[in-house]
Amino acid sequence: MAKVMFYGTGRRKNAIARVYLVPGEGKVTINDRPVDVYFSRRTLEMIVRQPMELTGASARFDVRARVLGGGNTGQAGAIKMGIARALILADPNLRPPLKKAGFLTRDPRMKERRKYGLKKARRAPQFSKR
Repeated sequence: MAKVMFYGTGRRKNAIARVYLVPGEGKVTINDRPVDVYFSRRTLEMIVRQPMELTGASARFDVRARVLGGGNTGQAGAIKMGIARALILADPNLRPPLKKAGFLTRDPRMKERRKYGLKKARRAPQFSKR
């Protein structure tokens, strides 16, 4: 018999997360490592767990995530969005609280492109009178 699995994709900045929710006791695994080992900062771990705690689904599902690209914060945000999307597939009644908390909205902020004549997006070369 096929195992029940819910899938959600999350994106933030350059990070892309593929998240699977499997019935279990609440273990979070990211790239085959526990969440506390993968993210060294507790705040990032809290960001990842927010949708599960809001909906009370932390004891019902295990989270398995594959994430690539971006930095730590972007990856945590992408996983959070993927978990929220997968929770909606598991139970459509969870959509209003997740939407109200802003977990389903894609964060549109991106790194600004570098312009010619500048060192970074807005950083100009140092001015010298001579």
